[in-house]
Amino acid sequence: LIFIMHLQEFVTVLVRDPRTQKEDSWHSYIDYEIFIHTNSMCFTRKTSCVRRRFREFVWLRQRLQSNAVLIQLPELPSKTPFFNMNNPHHVDHRRQGLQEFLEKILQDALLLSDSRLHLFLQTQLSPEDMEACVSGQTKYSVADAIHNFASLNRRFPVEDEDRKKGKNDADSDSESSSSGLGPSDDSVSCGCKASPASEES
Repeated sequence: LIFIMHLQEFVTVLVRDPRTQKEDSWHSYIDYEIFIHTNSMCFTRKTSCVRRRFREFVWLRQRLQSNAVLIQLPELPSKTPFFNMNNPHHVDHRRQGLQEFLEKILQDALLLSDSRLHLFLQTQLSPEDMEACVSGQTKYSVADAIHNFASLNRRFPVEDEDRKKGKNDADSDSESSSSGLGPSDDSVSCGCKASPASEES
C-alpha cells in the first residue's frame, strides 16, 4: 500500500497586542497587530506581521463586500459610541471580534482571491495606496508591495532565509515603527503610521 500524505493547508491569524497611538494632541486610536502564519499557496509570504486600526477593518469589509456581492460577509464587532479605549474589557472584546472576522474571511476561497485582503494583511499600505496598487496605478505590483514590506520590516523571522542568518530580531512585541521606515519614492511606503483621520479608531 502506498500512502500519499497531502499537506493540509492552514492559515493561522492572530489579532493581538492592542496599542494606543496618538494621532495629534486631541485624538488617539487603538491599533492591533495582525500576525499571519500559513502554508497556503494563496499567500505571497508565509509569515507576516502588520498593525491595523478598526477603521481600516471597516474599509476592508466594505471593499470585499462590493467585490463579492453574493457572499454574506461576517460582521465586524459593533461600532459603539460607548467604546472606551481605556477599558481593557472593551478593547479585548473588539480584538476578539476582529480576529473572528478575519478567521471567517480566510476560509472563503473567493475572498482569498482579492488582492486588497493580501495587502491589508501583509503590508502597511494605507487604504488609498492599497486601492491604487490593486487598480495598477502604482509602480509596484501587489507581490512587490508584500515582498518589499517583508524585506524591510524584520521584526519576526521570515521563513528560512532569516533562520540561516540567525534570528535577527524575533521580538514580535517591538514597536513596528522602530524599523525606522519612512515613505520613499520608488519603494512601497512601509512606514507604520496609518493615514491621518479624526473619525473613530
